[in-house]
Amino acid sequence: MHFHVIGLGPIGSLLAHNLRSVLPAAHRISLIHKTPAERTELAATSLKVIREGNTTSSSNYSHESFDWSSKRKSPVQPRQDSSPGPIDSLFVALKAQQTVNAVKTLAPRLSPNSTIVLLQNGMGVYEELLSRVFRNPEKCPHFILASNTHGAFISDRFTTIHAGIGSIDFSIVPDPRGRDFEAGLHDESVNVAERRLKLSDLTSNEDQQLPRYRTLRDTVAALLLLKPLNTMWRPYSELQILLRRKLAVNAVVNPLTSLLNCPNGDLLDQPTFPSILQDICDEASAVFSAQLRHDTHLWLQELKAQGHDTHHIPESTIPDLLTSESLQKEVRRVINITRGNISSTLQDIRRGRDTEIDYLNGYLRDAGKNHGVATPVNTTLCNLVKLRSGIPVDRML
Repeated sequence: MHFHVIGLGPIGSLLAHNLRSVLPAAHRISLIHKTPAERTELAATSLKVIREGNTTSSSNYSHESFDWSSKRKSPVQPRQDSSPGPIDSLFVALKAQQTVNAVKTLAPRLSPNSTIVLLQNGMGVYEELLSRVFRNPEKCPHFILASNTHGAFISDRFTTIHAGIGSIDFSIVPDPRGRDFEAGLHDESVNVAERRLKLSDLTSNEDQQLPRYRTLRDTVAALLLLKPLNTMWRPYSELQILLRRKLAVNAVVNPLTSLLNCPNGDLLDQPTFPSILQDICDEASAVFSAQLRHDTHLWLQELKAQGHDTHHIPESTIPDLLTSESLQKEVRRVINITRGNISSTLQDIRRGRDTEIDYLNGYLRDAGKNHGVATPVNTTLCNLVKLRSGIPVDRML
């Protein structure tokens, strides 16, 4: 198996290091760098991770490089140790706004049998990849969506400080060909409390379609080996709730700290914060509720088309974890444990980089338009962050 990791910031480096630490040397890991200089430099050294005062290092990587800058119309083609070959499994730890361009450039090396793991903040990247890169469902790779809560930062060249121990929850996007990746959860021969997601539901060595699903099974197996990163394979419906809760947190913290140029904790000290917190979460919850109603309607239509009686199925209700009140509590909880942190969006603005706001408040804005839900607060915040991005932070009057 050959794994590729693109996006060697703190989380990508942490992921690559842990993959190399647990996988046998027979499994190749290629790191895709943004510049030839970075590629050459790391090839001569190793990745280091400092966790709770202990330093570990990893090497034995292959290396490639190309510039996936979103400002380039045609990213520079890859340079690597040898001629580029097919990609079995691609871990994408780039920023949301960089991901589509990068994956589009790598698409000729991906096949329907490949697997892509997405580890971005916000939502909407997967949908954008389907609309812009993988338009044909029959030729689309497998996708794994992941939600990361680890905190890390780069302290030195190729040295990552694993400052906050969190988790990585992931789920497999349902198979367009109909294979049930979560069959173990519906196995009536097993007690409900003992039902589990199983690798054997993805494929087995006896499966005639093993070539189609092998990389998916092996990627999930690799993720499950990452015990230091507290990885957990979750049902798709559960992950969708986790992603939305994290989106709501980022939709509050990232734009406000960016506009106010402050660490996360300063928000809690402001008397007007509860009001805008409620406004953002009210809109987010309304969008999530509309999405759920839409998805339920499509599901019921499909059941009816198959001849099933749907009159006994109750109307959908929003999960408690996605109510405005629950989202507000989660925002406050996260701010309290990250009081001194500088949000990723504020870091991008300070460095003159594009932000991921279109995948945070912008996602809520667009989803609201699609489902007839007004989102004036999130729309305004999205516009204000874009204005802020165009004005140097250090400009003095």
